[in-house]
Amino acid sequence: MAVNLSKNGPALTAAFKEVVDEKSSTNWALYTYEGNSNDIRLAEKGDGGLEELVEELNSGKVMYAFCRVEDPNSGLPKYVLINWTGEGVNDSRKGLCANHVSSMGNFLRGAHVTINARAEEDVEPEVIMQKVGKASGANYSFHKETSSRFQDSGPQGPVGSVYQKTNAMSEIRKTNKDNFWAQAEKDEEKRRLEDRRRADEERQQLEKERKDREAKEAVVRETRDKEKSSQIDHQKKSQQKQEADSKEMEKHRWEEQEEKEAVQRKSVKRGVSLEKANEAASLISQRAMNPREMFKQRERGIAPAEPDVPAAAPVSPQPEEAPAVSSSVQETAFEEPAQVEEISSYEATPEEASDKGLCARALYDYQAADDTEISFDPEDLIAGIEMIDEGWWRGYSPDGHFGMFPANYVELI
Repeated sequence: MAVNLSKNGPALTAAFKEVVDEKSSTNWALYTYEGNSNDIRLAEKGDGGLEELVEELNSGKVMYAFCRVEDPNSGLPKYVLINWTGEGVNDSRKGLCANHVSSMGNFLRGAHVTINARAEEDVEPEVIMQKVGKASGANYSFHKETSSRFQDSGPQGPVGSVYQKTNAMSEIRKTNKDNFWAQAEKDEEKRRLEDRRRADEERQQLEKERKDREAKEAVVRETRDKEKSSQIDHQKKSQQKQEADSKEMEKHRWEEQEEKEAVQRKSVKRGVSLEKANEAASLISQRAMNPREMFKQRERGIAPAEPDVPAAAPVSPQPEEAPAVSSSVQETAFEEPAQVEEISSYEATPEEASDKGLCARALYDYQAADDTEISFDPEDLIAGIEMIDEGWWRGYSPDGHFGMFPANYVELI
């Protein structure tokens, strides 16, 4: 790729003009590349001459120096262009920058001497000044010219020549120098490989340490999670046990409360039942005739007309005799009890009871005094009711028995 002189063109041109201007104190300017690109920048400039310029050359870079010197023979200003390629520059960069020498020569035009240098001995000020003196074309100065220039100075020496005798030691040193730099490049390559290998080993070691650390952290984290999960499960079990215990206690309290309320209701109902029973007993005791006796007498009167009375029934104890009225009545009283007991002990099914009349619901419990009465509990249904008296009715109990019961212990439905 071609060299780029336009990016920093103003600065490059200004430095070049300062060096060319004889009135300016700046007598050298140094140019180099920006990094590994092909863009030329101004590296440094100064007024200290070749001695100061040589100190700024870098062995790891490709640089271009333009310097103004004074011709030792004529005293006139001369310009030197130095194409510097440091010994530490790699070969690929050297080959690329070799194509830029002509472009830099065209930019730094007017140079009387061009030097291609690679080492410090190539840019020693004395060597450069010798080359400048040889390039001037004359070994005299106009300021030192005398009037005796045309005088005979004696025999003239031999004509000078540019031929130089080959110096074997110098050639050996150059060869050794090339071998040295080749060996240095090999050593540098080995060093880079060793550094790369060491960096790879360190990276692998760091990666291994990181994996080991992550594995340990994973084990610790897993153990911590298990412990936390165990604690959570224990807390859940404890909470569930507490909730179950509280529910059980609440259930026991509720059952106890229900039992107490049931006992209270039962006691209240029992009290009311006893009160009603006492009231019924008092009302019955106030009657002139016993309702049971009246019922038996009525049964005696209607017994022959009953077609559905069974032929035989268990015999129960005879009720007490009512006061004698006549002999016929007494005979009837002695003959009819079996029929009455047969009727009273007749058991009927609920279907038959549903066809015989009214029904009532028990308000209180009642226990039969004998076989002519029926027993029932609260909420039991009495079917086939016959209102034989104001205070006593008869009907079918839930178990199918037919008999008398107090009327104020039930309510019609």
